[in-house]
Amino acid sequence: MDYHDGRVLRRFISDTAKILPRRRTGVCAKHQRRLATTIKRARMLAIIPITEKLVRK
Repeated sequence: MDYHDGRVLRRFISDTAKILPRRRTGVCAKHQRRLATTIKRARMLAIIPITEKLVRK
């Protein structure tokens, strides 16, 4: 998994910008740890947002 591809990583992030658990993503434990590290790297480089802004009407 490449941390430069934000479009693919958004599939593993909830609407509130949290990393989805392993039972929702369907990956094994080893790859879930790698996925979490990749998402955190992408957040540090601002490729994906750290949090989603809540817009209230």
